[in-house]
This record gives sequence, C-alpha cells and structure tokens, in this order.
Amino acid sequence: MARVRVGISGWTYAGWRGDFYPRGLVQKKELAYASERLTSIEINGSFYSLQRPTSYAAWREQTPDDFVFAVKGGRFITHLKKLAGVETALANFFASGVLALGPKLGPILWQLPPNLGFDPARLGAFFDLLPRTTLDAAALAKEHDAKVPDDRALTVAEVDQPIRHALEVRHHSFSTPETVDLLREHDIAFVVADTAGRWPLVEQMTSDFMYVRLHGDVELYTSGYGPESLDRWAGKIRAWSDAGQDVFVYFDNDVKGYAPHDAMALLSRV
Repeated sequence: MARVRVGISGWTYAGWRGDFYPRGLVQKKELAYASERLTSIEINGSFYSLQRPTSYAAWREQTPDDFVFAVKGGRFITHLKKLAGVETALANFFASGVLALGPKLGPILWQLPPNLGFDPARLGAFFDLLPRTTLDAAALAKEHDAKVPDDRALTVAEVDQPIRHALEVRHHSFSTPETVDLLREHDIAFVVADTAGRWPLVEQMTSDFMYVRLHGDVELYTSGYGPESLDRWAGKIRAWSDAGQDVFVYFDNDVKGYAPHDAMALLSRV
C-alpha cells in the first residue's frame, strides 16, 4: 500500500520554543518530541555541511521505529559544483554518516540553485552517479577523500534497501515536458514545491513517490496554510496515494513557526 508521510524541514528553531515545543523542554529532546507528532522529518543540516555518523545514529535512536528521515544533499554538490565533477563529493556525502540511519533512511533531496537552468546532459550525468541502493551507496562511500577522515567515515550498509532521489528546481527553464521525461527516464521524483509563485510548481509523477515541499502559499517561508489550503493539499495527496504513489510532505514555512502546526493539521486530514 502507498504510504503518506508528513513532517517538517529541520527541527531546531529557537522561535518554536514555548510555542510548538513546550516551555522548559530541553533542546536535546526536541527531535523526539517532534517525531512523536509527525511521521517524517527532513534533515537539512546536511545541506550546509557534512555531518557525522554519530549524529545520524543519534537522530535514529531518538525517533520511533516506523519513523523516516529525508536527507538534503549537500550544497557543495548542487550550488558550488552545480552537479558537475562531483564523484568525490558524492562519496564524501554518503561516507559522512547517511547510512547510519539504517531502515529510517528515506528519500535524498537535491535542491538546485535559482541560477542553474535546465541542462539535460548535466542532469543525466549526475543522475547516473547516484546510488540506487544502500549497498551501492556504501561502495561509493569508500571512495571518499580526506574531507571525511577514515575514523569519521561510514562505508558499510546495515541493510540493503532502495534509495530514492528527488529533485527540486528553482529555474523556470525546467517547466517543460523534456524535464519530466528526463526525470522519468532516471526514476527521479520531481519535487512539488509551493513557493508563493516564486519558482516553478510542477505536479507530475516521475517516480513511484511524490515529494512535496510547502514553503508558504502567500509569502515565502513566512505564511501559514489555512484550512482551505490544507484541504486542497490533502485532496492532492489522497489522489497521488490512490494512484499508488508514496507521498512525502515537508513544511518549510518555519520563520513564524507555522511549519509544525501546519504539518500536524495536514496529517490529521490524510
């Protein structure tokens, strides 16, 4: 059966304390608190820097057995290298501890910068490098360099399971049938990104799952989702699920603390 998971992008936000997080809750217990109320969380610290296996292992330990994390790929790969010449960078990313999540490893999100337009050759070459199983990822991780020291590298997989990948775009040149065809060819989910109209919003099935990021429907990162908007998204999610798609939804409208409340409200609808 298709599975729907709803959560938030990141969980450590000072402004949520005393609001979503009860006053007095210690910071080290915030992940456990959030994971008891949601069904998935997007790890976004991995976008800014390589994490450690001990961190991934701790996050896994703090969450329920049926919980799943999405992991955001590093900006060094997507924004600085712009997907080209990233063989070693990918090895470093997977060696940094991603595999420590074990069965709680969900999709990998690759978010492109706004100044990177559609280039089928560049995209196709990048997609060909991506590991599609945890065993493939472990083999790739063995190719890491000194940026991930041997005593901090994890290059073995606890379980052999598929790895799914999703692509979020931020340039309007991607709003073409050619993009959809390319992602289908490589089995990459086309992220459904609600960005208050700033970047492309594409709702096409290109893999066996849908990956949705809700950044704010009126004001980017700031505005909350009202009942009518949540009802509309719940309808879309049910339709995708009925079509056999697993669905992962993450709220990124975190500036004013709406994200966790909106996530719980949507979860109650689906």
